[in-house]
Amino acid sequence: MNYQPIENYGVIGDLATAALVSLGGSIDFMCFPHFDSPTIFAALLDSKNGGTFQIAPASGEFKNRQRYFPDTNILLTRFLGESGIAEISDFMPVQHLGHSYGLIRRVKVVRGEIKFRMVCAPKFDYGRASHSIEKKPHEVIFVPAEKKLPALRLRSSVPLKIENGAAVAEFKLRADQTASFILEEANGESPSANPDYVSDAFKETMNFWIDWISRSKYRGRWREMVNRSALTLKLLTSQKHGSLVAAPTFGLPENIGGARNWDYRYTWIRDASFTLYALMRLGYTEETQAFMHWMELRCRELKPGKPLQVMYRLDGRRELPETILKNFAGYQNSSPVRIGNAAGDQLQLDIYGELLDSILIYDKHGEPISYDFWMNLTKLVEWVCKNWRQPDQGIWEVRGGAQPFLYSRAMCWVAIDRAMELARRRSFPAPLVRWHRIRDEIYKDIYETFWNPKLKSFVQFHGAQTVDAASLLLPMVKFISPTDPRWKSTLLAIEKNLVEDSLVYRYQPEKAAADGMNSREGTFSMCSFWYVECLARAGDLKRARFIFEKALGYSNHLGLYAEQLGRCGEHLGNFPQALSHIALISAAWNLDERLNR
Repeated sequence: MNYQPIENYGVIGDLATAALVSLGGSIDFMCFPHFDSPTIFAALLDSKNGGTFQIAPASGEFKNRQRYFPDTNILLTRFLGESGIAEISDFMPVQHLGHSYGLIRRVKVVRGEIKFRMVCAPKFDYGRASHSIEKKPHEVIFVPAEKKLPALRLRSSVPLKIENGAAVAEFKLRADQTASFILEEANGESPSANPDYVSDAFKETMNFWIDWISRSKYRGRWREMVNRSALTLKLLTSQKHGSLVAAPTFGLPENIGGARNWDYRYTWIRDASFTLYALMRLGYTEETQAFMHWMELRCRELKPGKPLQVMYRLDGRRELPETILKNFAGYQNSSPVRIGNAAGDQLQLDIYGELLDSILIYDKHGEPISYDFWMNLTKLVEWVCKNWRQPDQGIWEVRGGAQPFLYSRAMCWVAIDRAMELARRRSFPAPLVRWHRIRDEIYKDIYETFWNPKLKSFVQFHGAQTVDAASLLLPMVKFISPTDPRWKSTLLAIEKNLVEDSLVYRYQPEKAAADGMNSREGTFSMCSFWYVECLARAGDLKRARFIFEKALGYSNHLGLYAEQLGRCGEHLGNFPQALSHIALISAAWNLDERLNR
């Protein structure tokens, strides 16, 4: 099977779902109509059974280029060959502007005359459901056999024919001629029947994104990369629910041929809290307000004495059963391909620190939280006070057994510390004396239990002989000073064991906590940006800037990052990854601030 590299894709979306568009003009991944819905296109995971939406020149050799229209999430894919120049504009109209769920593809020839072939071949329910086709003038309807799945309508400005369950079109365009295709939910009549719909939707969508990014407060040295990261994070938010997905994909491998193939189409408390922090820094209060409302609902649902779940569905549902798609071969035969995520049932104590930290920032710079929200938060803090000593699966979601992780314990300290600050700030009722005692107890425990005098470093978990890139967050959450001698020697140990130039591994699998997976992985882009911020906070600005510029060079041609980078710099893991872009924004902001001093 032929697979486009992960880094050869751009992403478009409508704040309900997203699609990956390749340099070759094919849409090879898309869940519909929501992020966590079944796929209709998944050729990236199986070119035979996944489904695709391809538009490309029918003959001749062409070079490909791809870029976003400036300050938007409208993607332009260009074909350059001897017979001429052509381009495809791909975008998804935002629904609250009056559009149905769907995407628009507009083909235009700039120079010469080019013959195209379009193939729209959806495969419903992760390639498991058959479908029938109803052909009408200028459109076809794809009707899945599974009645719970939405039918699709493909409108076309050129004649369509049916081949092997797919809609196919072959057409020629000369300079300044266009052809358009609209794929949408077949739910009665829609505005797309209007002859001016494509041009109107293009203008509305462009104006929406330009207006949104214009509200960013960032005016620093790396504005283009920070804006692209912000636009990407916005694409990963649910307009309907206010929640955010960690990535819009599932099954993309962390190592080729291996089994680290997870489903990231859900809302992690950790990832969403980090996203909230990044967007608040950029001045986006509407998104943070929507997420806080979503978070408040999750807290209301809690049963007495029960913790938050690690992740939820976009609408707040807790059920995330993990199953294997046996009909998908996987990206470059990396299997099994999983949907759902069993990590949702894990204990990950760090999420409370990240959540309380973001809530404190929101209360300061966004909107003051309500009394009822506070009372629910106190229940979470009380739970942390009782359970902070428990071993857990940690930030890296290990599947080889729980451990007493340094980072989890430090974030329990953060949770109580931020709750105390919030209570004092707002004069909320709270058992501050007891919280203060427990907070200090955690602090002392970390220094006594997780400091290895032989390594002169904080270690990953109690009894470990190795460091963890998650420790890079310790000075960033103000647990330790970035110039403290213990932190400086810990950073040296991280550099010695986990850093290769500007690339950072999250841990050493052979020495770290057993993660239950017998395979290696790439470097984590998120950790590279954490490293930059640690250097900047420690005052090593020249090296921080040098490392940051090098890390920026590992993005793809559109400024996007997957979760990891392989040995040859190839992108690995789900794409685009929210945490990578969050860490980029934070590093850029922090480095700018210090350079300006």
